Amino acid sequence: MSQPQHLWTLGLNHESAPLDLRARFAFASAELGATLAQVQVAAPDLPEVALLSTCNRTELYGLGSQDQQGLALEWLAKTGAITPLELKQHLYIHTDQAAARHALRVASGLDSMVLGEPQILGQVKEAVRAASDAGTLGTTLHQLFQRAFSVAKDVRTHTDVGSHSISMAAAATRLAASVFEDWQHTRVLLVGAGEMIELCAAHFAAKNPKRMAVANRTMARGATLAARFSTPALTIETFALAELPTILHEFDVVVSSTASTLPIIGLGAVQHAIKLRKHRPMVMVDLAVPRDIEFEVKALGDVYLYTVDDLSSVVQTNLANRAAAVGAAERLVDAGVAEFVQWQTTRATTVPKIQALNEQAAAWQEQEIERIKKQFFKNADLSEANVDAALQALSRNITNKFLHQAYKHIAEKSV
Repeated sequence: MSQPQHLWTLGLNHESAPLDLRARFAFASAELGATLAQVQVAAPDLPEVALLSTCNRTELYGLGSQDQQGLALEWLAKTGAITPLELKQHLYIHTDQAAARHALRVASGLDSMVLGEPQILGQVKEAVRAASDAGTLGTTLHQLFQRAFSVAKDVRTHTDVGSHSISMAAAATRLAASVFEDWQHTRVLLVGAGEMIELCAAHFAAKNPKRMAVANRTMARGATLAARFSTPALTIETFALAELPTILHEFDVVVSSTASTLPIIGLGAVQHAIKLRKHRPMVMVDLAVPRDIEFEVKALGDVYLYTVDDLSSVVQTNLANRAAAVGAAERLVDAGVAEFVQWQTTRATTVPKIQALNEQAAAWQEQEIERIKKQFFKNADLSEANVDAALQALSRNITNKFLHQAYKHIAEKSV
């Protein structure tokens, strides 16, 4: 007997797992489709699965049996090169209604390190697109995420959850300002050209620093980003990543967020830069998961290195101001979960009825066809009139059988 299917979520985030562990489970956007295929190989016949991977979380959303959930957990552990038992110490597992609630809260920014941050909704949409393209987004997950998108929109439209939030980019700017108060003498280097660096570029350019540059693997993309935020008073320069060791010492603030699987700024390069700077302080902010900047850099006396986990104390501000807004947002989530559960309940009862009706219709069709065949075999006269009469009888008999069921249902409901 087959096991019942459940909606479930397997995940780890900034609250359940440290940065270095989360880095083992970080998947680039371009990898999502191939990764979903690996999950379905590891958990055979898993009907639906989606993967969300951001700098602060990795989550698998699935619809399947308990055994398939277990196989997906084993695959996740193997991917991170740890045992399932070790992974469970940092993993949260939600099932059915709790899984639906978690998805809606994530999309609405209620489960983020930065409460109400807007980037997560786009990341969830990207995960859904990847699952759809990979053919792993079934009816249930589609309905779940459509409900999540609707609730997220309502939360942003009808509450003030996001109005007091401080994004990672804004937090990076605030940290830099705590060391370098005079922006007219501060030089900023941004490493990467993705969404996070784009947000950082907007924040730092608004401060009008003395100098600003972008270093990226693809020069053309870096140049496009630099041109977008350059002003008559601030021309943003562009460098290749290969030039980092020779230019690092020229900048007071370095913010990095790339998709590299290995650190691109090593301890030796930073030590050399500090020596050339004659030990003037440097602020380095690593927003990448896995790390872009070697962790050992944090031990250098003249470097202030911050990671995404270090920013939590900066971004979690104004909690009292947001308490009422969070309450309103949670009520919207409750309503969204209730609607999704109602959809599941209705589908659970109507789908079997529709399937049974289709099977009954096919049986009726077969019976009527056999009856018409026998009639033709008995009567050799296949004139147009006889054929028309037979077809009309076929149509009339099938229609009457359908109407009989409908009349019976109406009569039962009216009693």
